[in-house]
Amino acid sequence: MGEYISNSFFIVDVTGPDSIDKAIQAGLDLDGSPIPSEMLSLYREVMDKENARQRSGVKKSMRNRIVKTGSKHFEQDTLNSRLIKAGWDGLKTKEIDFFYN
Repeated sequence: MGEYISNSFFIVDVTGPDSIDKAIQAGLDLDGSPIPSEMLSLYREVMDKENARQRSGVKKSMRNRIVKTGSKHFEQDTLNSRLIKAGWDGLKTKEIDFFYN
């Protein structure tokens, strides 16, 4: 069963891939503290712009997500070889510099 945060108005499951989105929607950090309205406003403005942006392709977006998240869970050589084995280009120098240095 998941872990939950709450205040007097919301209960948010803080487990799973969409836990951050649920917490943001509720205006709560994962420790249950309120997120300042200025932070929520800027976040929503930027996400609205991102949601309106034209996309270049699903496979490119998948690779970008894999690199961004995979760099937190795999060491560089493992992620690089896994990308190549799956049919994508290996890690680019700018990705290595950003995520591993």
